Amino acid sequence: MNTRGVLGGLASWTLDLVRVRPAPHPRWPIATQAALAMALPVGLFTLLGQPLVGLQAAGGAFTALYLASASVRERARALPLVGLLLIGCAAAGALVAPDPAAVAVGLVVVTVVSSALAYAFALGPPGPVFFALVYGMATNVTAVVDGVRRVDPLSFLAVFIVGCLIAYAVAVAPLVVPAVRRRSARALRTLLPGPRLGVETRLLLVRVAIVAVVGTVLSTLWIDQERAYWAVCSGIAVIGVNAGRRTAMVRGSQRFVGTVAGAGLFALIALVSVPAPLLALVLAALQFLIELLVVRNYALALVFITPLVLLISSAAVPGADLGGLAMERVLDTLLGAVLGMLTAFIHPREGAPSA
Repeated sequence: MNTRGVLGGLASWTLDLVRVRPAPHPRWPIATQAALAMALPVGLFTLLGQPLVGLQAAGGAFTALYLASASVRERARALPLVGLLLIGCAAAGALVAPDPAAVAVGLVVVTVVSSALAYAFALGPPGPVFFALVYGMATNVTAVVDGVRRVDPLSFLAVFIVGCLIAYAVAVAPLVVPAVRRRSARALRTLLPGPRLGVETRLLLVRVAIVAVVGTVLSTLWIDQERAYWAVCSGIAVIGVNAGRRTAMVRGSQRFVGTVAGAGLFALIALVSVPAPLLALVLAALQFLIELLVVRNYALALVFITPLVLLISSAAVPGADLGGLAMERVLDTLLGAVLGMLTAFIHPREGAPSA
């Protein structure tokens, strides 16, 4: 490649990194719902004197992120299935948490199975990443330390289900308006067509499987097995729901840059030591900004995604060392992003003739 080509490629990458695209549909409704779904369980349990429990319930808020472009009636039909899958992933993580080997195998199995379901039924953004993330959070929160579970697994699952129910209630709340109830809605089979894995989705699933296996093995052998889920989730997020080499390269670089900046923001929040009563508002603000930005600029959204997930997954663990997490997550993200980008070479080049 000549100098002009290198400079042109660098300019294109920089433009993709800073460009803020228009949203395909209004984002403030889903952003508001996501923020409320995050803030309500944290705020509720904090008022009851159990802020850590509120953070454990906050993972259920991910239920409200799916099918953002569907109508309220359509989401009312489909989101229970999303919630059940999230609960199943959390239950699997809590079940295998005492056994490191089972945790590693479970990460691969849960990642591949949840991804297959998400792709086969065309679930759409944000894709399978949160299913693997919830599994990893469950293994971490309910892990055995000095012969005792950090958090009782049944208690964790109970509050996680509460978080899912709160998120669902927030998502369907507009149905109290008669005009919203009267709007037409697609059947569930139409909304989530399948199961079907076409050529492109099969390639995506193969990439996910490679990231899950390689990311888990490398993290277990050379980094830290407890953090393997973060590397795997970073790779899955790079893969996303759209096939293509260039998409993966752009998302991979954006993920790393955004995570580095987000780790810095997390370190700042940890340094300030946000009081428990204000943490619900901080998480709500982060979630609101994420949903506004994620379809406009992925790197910018990650500046807020990283501290949000780190606050939930680390602060939900009694005695967690918040200060030591930022650089660890940068390393995990680099590993996952590189793996996700490399698997893009499975796809043919854009514009290449098909066989």
